[in-house]
Amino acid sequence: MNTVMAEEARVAALRSYGLLDAPRPAALDELTRLTTTLVGTPIALVTLIDENRQWFAGNTGLGLDATARDLSFCAHTLTPRTPLIVPDARLDSRFVANGLVTGAPWIRSYAGAPLIDEDGHALGAVCAIGDEPRDFSDREIDALTLLAGQASGHLAAIRSRLRLIELGDALAQAVRREEDLVATVSHELRTPVAAIQGYLELLTDDAALAPYGRLIDPIRRNGERLVRMVDHLLEGTADAKMTQATPTPIGTVVAAAVAGTSAVAASRDVTVTVTGDGRTVVGGADPARLAQAVEQLVRNAVLFSAPGGSVRVTMRRADATIVEVTDSGAGIPADELPHVTERFFRGRHARKQAVPGMGLGLTIAAGIASAHGGFLQMSSPGAGRGTTARLGL
Repeated sequence: MNTVMAEEARVAALRSYGLLDAPRPAALDELTRLTTTLVGTPIALVTLIDENRQWFAGNTGLGLDATARDLSFCAHTLTPRTPLIVPDARLDSRFVANGLVTGAPWIRSYAGAPLIDEDGHALGAVCAIGDEPRDFSDREIDALTLLAGQASGHLAAIRSRLRLIELGDALAQAVRREEDLVATVSHELRTPVAAIQGYLELLTDDAALAPYGRLIDPIRRNGERLVRMVDHLLEGTADAKMTQATPTPIGTVVAAAVAGTSAVAASRDVTVTVTGDGRTVVGGADPARLAQAVEQLVRNAVLFSAPGGSVRVTMRRADATIVEVTDSGAGIPADELPHVTERFFRGRHARKQAVPGMGLGLTIAAGIASAHGGFLQMSSPGAGRGTTARLGL
């Protein structure tokens, strides 16, 4: 990297800490007070050096917030990245005409250790400044080097907090965008489709239009399908909440779920069988929400089964009430298995075979299970070898 690019990278790193022109962090001010005690000078600074100036991010004893870079002693630590020791500035050709030497604060002695951040950028220095000529001992120089390391640690913590704040803001914006999208879809799609369905009902009731029933019925069915898709989208992007809590036999839940999938199972010639003891009661359950979760699992199993296939729903009691939905269909590749409950995730088979859905069924089921204090586990021996979904409550 050439000199210009290296300096640009250094300044960019410096700005990432958000300290220029900002109130001084208390921790860095305290560090400079410690420096004056350890080294015995009236002034100590934590300097940050940008293109044109040095900014004092920590300051004890100097009534300035910044100075021009060409007046900076600390800038001389950047390139060699080693401590700079000036016993008498009036005898040093680099500083004899410096305005901070010929005028206030009348610098006579200086010792500074470069401040190098965790990414290896030299950002400035921790320095001790005296108003009398003096030598600095090895112990004092070692102390400055140690304090510069402490300053770097404080800077890292400051930047980490900034990044967390930025991440939180970005996540909040993403959530707002998602909520806006869902609201728009709900209003702009569901509302007109519902209106169309209303008019279709009127047409269906008109005996004079009976000959056109074969044209009206597909429109009605597809309108209902669109409404279901929007409802599915809303379910998948909202937090799962229980609307009631009542003891519920698990068999009642499973029966409702299987009934809800009977049409799609029949259309694909997939047989759904139910086994196990359904008398086990789930305490504090929302039966409608649980039935919705199991229905998502059964529907998924049916859709990923080959025509003529079978799906088995098993109820059993172990450490928890378990509902297992097993199919012998497409299966899930190992690399996709960790992602199947993520919103809008659709695996390679679903995309290639155009399996209906938006990748929200398992998300909804997992959310409902979690709302009941339970879990959803997905397992598969691999592609083409079937899948088992275990809903525990």
